[in-house]
Amino acid sequence: MIICYFASEYPAVSHTFIRREIVELERNGITVFRVSLRSNARTIVDKADLEEKELTRYLFDASGLQFMRALLAALTRSPQALLKAALSAIKMMRRSSRPMVFHAFYLAEALVIANWLLERKVEHIHAHFGTNAAEVAMLAHLLTGVPYSFTVHGPDEFDRPEYLGLPEKAEHAAFVAVISSFAAAQIRRWIPARQWHKIKLVKCGLDADFLLQQPAPQLSRDHLVSVARLSGQKGQLVLLDALKLLARQNVRLSMTIAGDGPLRPELERRIREHGLGDRVRLTGWLTNGEIRDLIMGARALVLPSFAEGLPVVLMEALALGRPVVATYVGGIPELVVNGVNGWLVPAGDADQLSHAIGECLRAPDARIETMGQLGRARVAAMHDIVRECRKLADLFAGQAAVPSLASSASELEAAAARLESPASEIGPRAA
Repeated sequence: MIICYFASEYPAVSHTFIRREIVELERNGITVFRVSLRSNARTIVDKADLEEKELTRYLFDASGLQFMRALLAALTRSPQALLKAALSAIKMMRRSSRPMVFHAFYLAEALVIANWLLERKVEHIHAHFGTNAAEVAMLAHLLTGVPYSFTVHGPDEFDRPEYLGLPEKAEHAAFVAVISSFAAAQIRRWIPARQWHKIKLVKCGLDADFLLQQPAPQLSRDHLVSVARLSGQKGQLVLLDALKLLARQNVRLSMTIAGDGPLRPELERRIREHGLGDRVRLTGWLTNGEIRDLIMGARALVLPSFAEGLPVVLMEALALGRPVVATYVGGIPELVVNGVNGWLVPAGDADQLSHAIGECLRAPDARIETMGQLGRARVAAMHDIVRECRKLADLFAGQAAVPSLASSASELEAAAARLESPASEIGPRAA
């Protein structure tokens, strides 16, 4: 089977979950044609991402002549399909928060993709994120008849759902994948109940690099890490406020913040103002291997986000045997059990965040290790890339018996059973 994976920006430092998905699908004998609107504007540091870039075809690399040829091909192939796609693009313009010209561009992009799909005999289109990528995939579907689907992650889709045309996208989709029950609930708010049967729970998964990795035998007493894009959404300014409170209490700690983004100048200024220069280090983007080593060398991972889907880095930290300190937002409470495999605090509350971090630093090493073991068991039960991609492969093949959101209860029950097992009985799980 040949499928097309489409994203606005691929590969990207924050999109390793897409790469893992593609790799696992290819292990299952599916040929994946990678298409992206543009190449990553940010520096790509990981070797695997650099290799993916060579395998990806970019729409922005297409010439004006290619767009004209694609339009003529669509007119020749099926004027009715072109008209239907054009009318759908116009419909998407009506309530969009973006200027109308953007949707004209989406149609032009879909015309080029349509040619590529037919040339390669693609049997299914799948877009990641329910924003502009899903619209382009939908228009390509209307132009070619090739079935399409998309994965909703959040929080972007939840910030402005009324402007994204989600009902239209769901109507034409073969299915709508969601990465968490929270995401499913949000989508149900915006699409008709008659389309709810299309919602399928397909979680982001980890591969053997994490699921089979043994935790570092030496547990740090005072070193913490945070891994995320440096942006307002991730709550790093609140993290610095919490660290300032702990520093005033003379709590011994150090923090490494890995990632980059528009908030970096403000973070650097705030670090100086709070007198945290000897406690907090900003690294910029790191490779997957460097992130893995960084987490394994820490006591815990801290992610004080204001809004989220379900961050993969939390799964990675738990899989590596490290508890997490996170917030009650998005799908995070579906993975992190407060007091069991981590700490959950209200978003934006520096006092409670500092209290949770302090409790993590003061806890006996034995408790931290047990929390890490329970976290490993929960991730293995809920976020195995092999199992999740098997669901996707069945969905792409159009099998009606694919588990839907309701049948995910058995997975959660299995995870709960693992959590109730004595820590000594919890071991690594094969991918």
